[in-house]
Amino acid sequence: MTTPDTPPAIPRSLFIYSILYGGMVCIAGVLGAKQVALGPLAVEAGIFGFILLVVLGSTVAELYGRATADRLVRIGFVPLIASMVLIQLVLRLPADPDMYPPLKEAFPVVLGQGARMMLAGLIAYGTSQTLNVLIFSKLSSRDGRLLWLRAMIASVASQIVDTLLFISISFYGERPILDLMLGQMLAKVVLSLVLVPWLIYALVALGRKLDSTPT
Repeated sequence: MTTPDTPPAIPRSLFIYSILYGGMVCIAGVLGAKQVALGPLAVEAGIFGFILLVVLGSTVAELYGRATADRLVRIGFVPLIASMVLIQLVLRLPADPDMYPPLKEAFPVVLGQGARMMLAGLIAYGTSQTLNVLIFSKLSSRDGRLLWLRAMIASVASQIVDTLLFISISFYGERPILDLMLGQMLAKVVLSLVLVPWLIYALVALGRKLDSTPT
């Protein structure tokens, strides 16, 4: 039984990864305002936040099971929606007349999103992250073998679905989307193949170490 002075029995790594997950949910959309060049690939920078979301979801599924990872994805809607509301509120508040002029002009361009894009972000996030946890968990084995392969398959599938949903909902009927979709998809798949397996190995190992270390 816990008392007001006794913290709840939450594993240390789950607590830390949940905080990190909430931060990545919020920052990924902001980073997406910039396009970065990675060799021949052009990709919106928000992918780095989304890759960490995939890694964290799979890590939590590996350490604590699918139900906990699914709960993490659902709770992720709270900071995501809260950040969207706060951004819209700040955009509508009058700017300080003495605010640095270039920053005053850039702020709404960088952070302003229409209702259609916000809806697309919510749908793409919920669907792709849930799919990632589902595939990763379905491929899991009792002895934890082939973690890298399970992580790779789940990440690639979820990134493809994320791209299909977000670009289709955001831009269909507004601009040609096929080339944009294929380019983003290719970049996300390549980065998922290169980064995700090693990051999951590292975070799973770190999580087990954190949970085995006395507080």
